[in-house]
Amino acid sequence: MSVETIATQPFQDQKPGTSGLRKKVKVFKQPHYLENFVQCVFDTQRDCAEAPLVVGGDGRYYNRQAIQAILRIAAANGCARAILGQGGIFSTPAVSHLIRKHQARGGFVLSASHNPGGPDEDFGIKFNTPNGGPAAEKVTEAIYAASLHIHRYHTLNTPDIDLDQLGVTFVGDMQVDIIDPVSDHADLMEELFDFARIRALFQSGFRMCFDAMHAVTGPYAREILENRLGAPAGTVINGIPLEDFGHGHPDPNLVYAKELADRMFGPDAPDFGAASDGDGDRNMVLGRHFFVTPSDSLAVILANADLTPGYRNRVVGVARSMPTSQAADRVAAQLGLNCYETPTGWKFFGNLLDSGKITLCGEESFGTGSDHVREKDGLWAVLFWLDILAARQQSVADIVREHWRTYGRNYYTRHDYEAVDSESANRLADALRARMAALPNQQLGAYTVDYADDFRYLDPIDQSVSEKQGIRIGFKDGSRIVYRLSGTGTEGATLRVYIEAYQPDPAQHDLDPQQALAELIDIANSLAGIRERTGRDAPTVIT
Repeated sequence: MSVETIATQPFQDQKPGTSGLRKKVKVFKQPHYLENFVQCVFDTQRDCAEAPLVVGGDGRYYNRQAIQAILRIAAANGCARAILGQGGIFSTPAVSHLIRKHQARGGFVLSASHNPGGPDEDFGIKFNTPNGGPAAEKVTEAIYAASLHIHRYHTLNTPDIDLDQLGVTFVGDMQVDIIDPVSDHADLMEELFDFARIRALFQSGFRMCFDAMHAVTGPYAREILENRLGAPAGTVINGIPLEDFGHGHPDPNLVYAKELADRMFGPDAPDFGAASDGDGDRNMVLGRHFFVTPSDSLAVILANADLTPGYRNRVVGVARSMPTSQAADRVAAQLGLNCYETPTGWKFFGNLLDSGKITLCGEESFGTGSDHVREKDGLWAVLFWLDILAARQQSVADIVREHWRTYGRNYYTRHDYEAVDSESANRLADALRARMAALPNQQLGAYTVDYADDFRYLDPIDQSVSEKQGIRIGFKDGSRIVYRLSGTGTEGATLRVYIEAYQPDPAQHDLDPQQALAELIDIANSLAGIRERTGRDAPTVIT
């Protein structure tokens, strides 16, 4: 079948962020927009045709149409084989695992992660490299550079394939293997965790609620939790993936996973609650009437890793993103492990994982993972907690409080101001940068500034440098305020403000974080002039 070469012209807004290229669906639907990006991947990653290419997404609106276009372009560029999840479905960690399992040259993940889906909402695409992780900056920069000069793309004029039919089909000469999207990832989880012990936990009457938020983890959670582990039917709620996520916002936090939060803080709360996001890489963990911050979750997992068969006696180090609380640092110090601080973005963990410097890693944005894949993995984190609960036979709250007694508590909160006018957000950041040099030794309320900087990361493996990764205000008692503009949205900017204070005294461990951090929150708001510069009286989301 002959290859068609289609004339096109560059789009100026195809620079991938830390999570790939994310735009509104209507942007992706422009003629040649998606095709340009995909062709630029093949133009810059010449070896993509040499081994299997993995393709899949979270099932959001436009997922199916995008897959058909990607397969045609892949075939036209000489790709011999593609691996596709039935229905076009793959969670992001499942894509990473399959790339690694099949020694693929890479894969396309179709998702806008935790952002809403639907005809008027968000879509995204990113390229994962042969290690299974998100493309490094040198790769995304090459793709973007190619997008500024593209004038043609290659495709085939072929009918759509049936994405729902398991088995082998072809697009031109390219073999397409359509597989069960769940089984490989579920098998991997069974290798890492003590399924017999967790199964016994459920048999003892232990109750759980997992909210899949009508996103991709629904089929994965049902197979693992209900089928393999024997949790009662109905343990997984909102388990059918929908193109618009049931008109919801598939972000696993206390605001958007309200149905789960209401159950966990209600009169007949289950023992354990969890949720995952649109593409299955994030997680939220709750106990009965108890919320576990993602920072504490990483620290608890690190402290209890030896209880699980997949991590016993093999954790060599841990990494966290810079805005994530320093709770994991304290565990690592006591265990004699290295702890690395990286910019936000999972790709920064990739070099550390590939080089064997770390085993576990996490971000405060509800992401936790390990060296089993090169993405964060929502269900993996949930199963890790289930294995800890089964081994220790304690409640979530008791485990976390005991952790605080041992290591101290890092009070921590994140205030998100979503869809802020981009110019206003950038002016706020620039004004803070202009003040940084004058801040050290200033007294702000009860706190004395120790340092103020814009986080700069030197990768210890490849010596690459990442600048302006977040404005940090550190105080002499160890407290911190961090300001960061996030690139995970598709409209305006999201200003994230992180506030942290360490409390070693167990008698002071049961305060509400907003109460414990009240003065620092006021300092953070006034120092940046958030109300004056954004017009916002309160954050959109507090976690």
